[in-house]
Amino acid sequence: MNALPTSIADLADDDLLELYRAGVPDGPWLRVNFVTTLDGSASASGRTADLGGDDDLRVFDLLRRTADVVLVAAGTVRDEEYGPMVLHDADVSWRRAHGMSDHPVFAIVTGSASLEATSRVFTEAPVRPVVLTSGSGASSERGRALAEVADVVACGDDSLDVTAAVRALADRGLERIHCEGGPSFFGALIGADLVDELTLTVDPTLEGGEGPRIATASSPELRRMRPAHVLLGDGGVLLTRYVRA
Repeated sequence: MNALPTSIADLADDDLLELYRAGVPDGPWLRVNFVTTLDGSASASGRTADLGGDDDLRVFDLLRRTADVVLVAAGTVRDEEYGPMVLHDADVSWRRAHGMSDHPVFAIVTGSASLEATSRVFTEAPVRPVVLTSGSGASSERGRALAEVADVVACGDDSLDVTAAVRALADRGLERIHCEGGPSFFGALIGADLVDELTLTVDPTLEGGEGPRIATASSPELRRMRPAHVLLGDGGVLLTRYVRA
């Protein structure tokens, strides 16, 4: 009989944090977090909210707790109906005890500055967000409006340069980058060889159909990762961590 992975229910939050922080060196580190069905769909009926369950949400919150910045593409911000980047009280207390700001910076990627300055993401943000866009996006009317509520950073000319975007965050001292998608942005990060870690929750469901993969676009070569741990969640959910080989 095969042994099952360690149950996440047997681990305290501090134990989980040790697992997810193990092996992370000093300096910039880009972690990507996703959930998927068994057959590779990144969503159920177009959204991720029904995948992963409470254990996935627990890890999700803990990963945000340790981040300097949460990085998300604008399409995902809209599709998943993101609000302002506000952490729970327990997360804030932990960050204060570890010499961090109360909340991570919210950084949003959009090549065309396609965000509304009146969104709660900006108007209720506890920390001034960062918008990473192209030069043309930054100079557009919408980009100028965003500059009133966020730091707008041009990364590239007519299109977004993902390498420049990640470097811009590190230059601001935001070295622990926690990325939450979406698939096309993840694909671009893979293509540029910028992904240091993938934390992936596998939900034991079959979506079928033509649901999106967790990464789209192409990469010039395979990016080799190695497993760091696998945990078993409620209902057969697997919470996995892979780091750069």
